Amino acid sequence: MRMHATLPRSTISRGQCVYAHLKSKLQRPYCFSSLSQQQVAMAARAPTLVQCLLAVSLLSLAAHAQLSPTFYASSCPNLQSIVRAAMTQAVSNERRIGASLLRLFFHDCFVQGCDGSILLDAGGEKTAGPNANSVRGFEVIDTIKTNVEAACPGVVSCADILALAARDGTFLLGGPSWNVPLGRRDSTTASASLANQNLPPPTASLATLVSLFGRQGLSARDMTALSGAHTIGQARCTIFRARIYGDANIDPSFAALRQQTCPRSGCDGNLAPIDAQTPVTFDTAYFTNLLSRRGLFHSDQELFNGGSQDALVRQYSASSSLFNSDFAAAMIKMGNIGAGNAGQIRCNCRVVNS
Repeated sequence: MRMHATLPRSTISRGQCVYAHLKSKLQRPYCFSSLSQQQVAMAARAPTLVQCLLAVSLLSLAAHAQLSPTFYASSCPNLQSIVRAAMTQAVSNERRIGASLLRLFFHDCFVQGCDGSILLDAGGEKTAGPNANSVRGFEVIDTIKTNVEAACPGVVSCADILALAARDGTFLLGGPSWNVPLGRRDSTTASASLANQNLPPPTASLATLVSLFGRQGLSARDMTALSGAHTIGQARCTIFRARIYGDANIDPSFAALRQQTCPRSGCDGNLAPIDAQTPVTFDTAYFTNLLSRRGLFHSDQELFNGGSQDALVRQYSASSSLFNSDFAAAMIKMGNIGAGNAGQIRCNCRVVNS
């Protein structure tokens, strides 16, 4: 097949990753024993291999417009078990990491869609106001990507790995599971400005929260369900200081508890659990806390403060099955933001393919 010279960048990433995978093994003499004769032959004709993969990519571009839980059923059948094994180890090492990766996915999806842009070292998104000294878990994604590349080089996007890691982290901390639609592409850009504009601040009013989620096609019910992710994880003193010293709708004993490790000035990085009852268990305690005015963020307590979400907060507090069902549905809906965006399959989640 004769190839045209002006192929879009998004079509070449699989060939680049396969070539890089085989080339890296061939450059280390001790690795020859782990290569089959077929792999050696493939590497020897790498330029032809890349050309063939380009042709295949051209035929498969349309498939990326629609996400599907079975997207990698043939091309990387062990993907989900690879991700689950790495996440099980990561959560075993540090239970907080499940919350961190769930938050990382949320912050990714609200900026350009769920495209792995937050994983890029360049572009400023990773260090934008809502993310600086806050988002974490990148090393876990790096580990999973390495494991996936070893099994299926050049096939699985970093964006999809992050989506699966967020699901598995939630499940491993006692939360629901769901079938993750897959087939996302990795962006070639990141955006600090969109991160600053789109991510809800901890000082947000209910109206602001509804508006910011609405921009992403998410309803007020989706917003309240997704806010329940705050049943796990920790926050820095600088994020909730204004709440514990300035808000009126806060339980005095709860404010005093948090003030013990978060003074009026200094100690900005001191951590506190967002859910003081069960900080590393995914449950409905977050909503129960709101009923008692023990929400850590101003934006949390806005969900139960005489407004439109009060009744739903009560329902979630009383029914874990309702909350889990709505949370899983909202995660799938959020995960579809930006579905069909053009992009590539990054070889390294931190950098755009060269």
